Parts: sequence; structure tokens; C-alpha cells
Amino acid sequence: MNRFAAAIAVIAIASVIAIAAAVLMNDGGKDVRPDDDPLPAGKTAVVCFSETGNTERIAREIAGITGGDFIKILPEIPYTSEDRDYGNDGSRTRLEQRDPGARPAISNDIDVSGYSIVFLGYPIWYGDSPKIMWTFVETHGLEGKTVVPFCTSGSSGIGSSDDHLRDLSGGGNWIEGKRFSSSASSSEIRNWISGLVPGAAA
Repeated sequence: MNRFAAAIAVIAIASVIAIAAAVLMNDGGKDVRPDDDPLPAGKTAVVCFSETGNTERIAREIAGITGGDFIKILPEIPYTSEDRDYGNDGSRTRLEQRDPGARPAISNDIDVSGYSIVFLGYPIWYGDSPKIMWTFVETHGLEGKTVVPFCTSGSSGIGSSDDHLRDLSGGGNWIEGKRFSSSASSSEIRNWISGLVPGAAA
């Protein structure tokens, strides 16, 4: 092979590599990561509050896909099945959700200072995030972090629950939230994550 042919071959190979990179990294201006290229391990936290296990299952799936650390928010006063009785107008959860000043205490120490990306998961209670999530965002600094909210519910959407948390947090770069059903599949969760753009505005 002469020098001219060799040069042409090098240019052709470089063009193929550039096109492949563009396909992987761009989809309508979004940084789309392939399934085998998760967010950097050790820099992502998946923080969730879960009472029946639905949100925790989704959160653990996200942690597995991203290589992040799973952290569960534990209430200082655990919730009983009676507390979560939606049919009881005087149940603890209903009273908390109606009270603008309710801030249930968190029993475990949670430190997200070393993370740049925080996935934040919760169930939907009476159309909003549980008030213990309000406690979390108000007491744990999220400034300078990319925050990715997600929720689980039987029928309700995420509504304005993520907007409320963002406003209460006083900082952070919040990605638009996502609602999952309790039966969400691994592929659904993975597809959502692959389309995220950490660092982009909500």
C-alpha cells in the first residue's frame, strides 16, 4: 500500500469513529449514554423514602444501573399500616399531608455532600411527596448537585411534587421528574436513565 492509499484509509477509519461517537452521544441534542456506560460509580447517590417497598425496588434498580449508592430515608417514628390508611380522614399521613408545617423527623444520618448526582425517590401520598421528603430537602444541602426526582404511585402522576421539593431545597440543578408504576420493568427504568442529561436544566 502506497502512502496515498494509507492516508485515505486512515481518514476513512477516523470518519467511521467520529460518526459512531456522534450516534452514541447525540439524540436531539441530548447526551444519551448506552446501557453499558452508567454514570460514574461513587459520585451518584440514590436516596429514597419507601414504606411498602415499591419505591425502594425502583431505587435499588437505579442504583444498580448507575453504579450509585443506595440510601434509604428512615422516619424517626415509623409509619404503621393504620398511619397509611387512606380511607381514614384522621390518619397520620393524611394529617401530615394537610399540614403545611409538618416535617417528620429522619432517624438515620444521611450525608450527600460527596455526591454530584442525587436521585431522589418517594411514593405519592395524596397527590404530593410525603412530608418527610420536605424534611430531607430542607436539611440536606443540594446546592451544586444534579437532582433527579422520581416517584411511584398506583395512578397519580408526579404532578407538582418535584417542583415543591425543588423550591424547598433552595438549590441544586433539578432534572424533570419521572413517575413509575409499582410494576415498572428494568428495561423501562434503564431506558429512562439512558435518556437523562445530568447537568441540564429541568
